[in-house]
Amino acid sequence: MKRNHILLIIGGDLRQVEVVNILAPRLDKIYLVGFDLTSFPYSNVHQVQLEEVSFSKVNSILLPIPGIHEDGIVETKFSNKKILFTKELLEQTKPDCTIYSGIITPYLAQITKQTNRKIAAIFDRDDVAILNSIPTAEGALMLAIQHTDITIHQSQVIVLGFGRVGMTVARLFASVGALVSVYARKQEHIARITEMGLTAITPSTLEGSLTQQNIIINTVPSLILTSTLIKKLSLSSFIIDLASKPGGTDFDSAKEHQIKTIWPLGLPAKVAPKTAGKIIGQVLLEMINE
Repeated sequence: MKRNHILLIIGGDLRQVEVVNILAPRLDKIYLVGFDLTSFPYSNVHQVQLEEVSFSKVNSILLPIPGIHEDGIVETKFSNKKILFTKELLEQTKPDCTIYSGIITPYLAQITKQTNRKIAAIFDRDDVAILNSIPTAEGALMLAIQHTDITIHQSQVIVLGFGRVGMTVARLFASVGALVSVYARKQEHIARITEMGLTAITPSTLEGSLTQQNIIINTVPSLILTSTLIKKLSLSSFIIDLASKPGGTDFDSAKEHQIKTIWPLGLPAKVAPKTAGKIIGQVLLEMINE
């Protein structure tokens, strides 16, 4: 147990439940805000309201994995109450209090800079992103099976992006017999895609390759599936956008052209929250102990 360390968890989903299960036996005290609709069997875990928190005593704060956006509203699955995380709250914390979030949104970057507080993005770590890509890829496969009327085997699948998520997605779909193409820009990525026995798609060949695709899986967190490209898709095509906000798809255009599209934010929390939470909890413990 890490003595005299107080962790405050504000909001979240089922992943945070597993984080509590992992950290409760190892930390001195955990305060939970936004968990009114659930309970925990640990004597050192205290469920409180935001106004009851003594921020001056808190050593670290865990925020929801998607971060917090411009309105300051904290996402939580276990409370019906509106929770706001503001600069004024941060100003009440110790100068060495560390804020942890899955990603650092512009809002979080701004208020932590204004208050001179340290913030760490858990998903900036390669080990977390790679491990988290496993439930993400399995979730994408589940959605593809549920929302198409063809087998994944021998279906034409294109993965946009060959980062940590894109590589895992491409490998998984290929392993069940899909005919996988992967869009990438970097020469080393194109070489790796070819080495894996997949079809490499470059910026110059992307538009022409889309007409034959049954499933389009985007992992690029900026607009890539533009209206021009969406017009090239078959009406029976299915888009799964795995990118974080703002996504990489012109969703209005996809709707206009009647292309079935799903943007399943927080997919690991929906398909494998225990595994995803375990990944976060173990890494968070390492970061706290550093």
